[in-house]
Amino acid sequence: MRLRCAVLDDFQGVAKEFGDWDSLSDRVEVVPLRGHLADEDELVAALVGFDIVVTLRERVAFPGSLLGRLPRLRLLVASGMRNGVIDYAAAEAHGITVCGTESSSAPPVELTWALLLGLARGLVEESTALRTGGPWQSTVGADLHGRRLGLLGLGRIGSRVAQVGLAFGMRVSAWSRNLTEERAREVGVGLAPSMADLLATSDFVSIHLALGDRTRGLLGAAELALLKPTAYLVNTSRAAVVDQDALLAALHEGRIAGAGVDVFDEEPLPAGHPMRTAPRLLATPHLGYVSYANYTTYYGQAVENIRSFLAGTPVRRLP
Repeated sequence: MRLRCAVLDDFQGVAKEFGDWDSLSDRVEVVPLRGHLADEDELVAALVGFDIVVTLRERVAFPGSLLGRLPRLRLLVASGMRNGVIDYAAAEAHGITVCGTESSSAPPVELTWALLLGLARGLVEESTALRTGGPWQSTVGADLHGRRLGLLGLGRIGSRVAQVGLAFGMRVSAWSRNLTEERAREVGVGLAPSMADLLATSDFVSIHLALGDRTRGLLGAAELALLKPTAYLVNTSRAAVVDQDALLAALHEGRIAGAGVDVFDEEPLPAGHPMRTAPRLLATPHLGYVSYANYTTYYGQAVENIRSFLAGTPVRRLP
């Protein structure tokens, strides 16, 4: 009897096109699920008959209460090597092996710049006007050369974003609680004396921080008020780093020039969510990790993880 494997959140219906799933066909039945399941009862109903689950990023949480209701589950594969929404202790207690995959930082870097450039040059407005018979030129683009790019976080992604900014001729500075002047010099950027200084002096601010107790709600109404009215904010990190109500208020009141956002407090966004209609907002449906190369890695290594698990030698175990 074959084991059953559910692949969650296959929104585009492409999961089986990446990775050598056919190599498992004699032992595993693979079932992609295209719709998102968030409610625990819905997840139990959908997954109770599966032995293996492949989950995408941190889209679905696996607390102990859920794991305890999936008696057949023996292997949970998550894309990426860090996942903050899996209860690892509960997984171990229930005899569930958890494995991850590698993940490239290049796609979120590229999307960060797609959002920043789209905001700066009004690409959505101008393209829409051109295609619908609207005015010929209705915006005046914001320059990058000579402007200040402020980075909250200078890790794998932030440092690569910094290199692109420098190539554009921007003045780049960074801040985080643990960032040192030595590290900033290594990347070739300045160290802002404080977050307040970075926010107040930057023309573009891009967030590249991991979500934790110290970064949750880091940018609230008071912090957003420090931004110039001509400044743009880009967040491809985690929605909860920014107070969403405060950001919406700043956009509606025109207190910042605009924001580029790829992450949200609820994903997928409900049809009536205010982020769908906010002014001065360039928003994408969490595309930061969604690229051909990353999907090839995620699903290719998911297959490898399953094969290794079946052989009794699990690889890339988490945490």
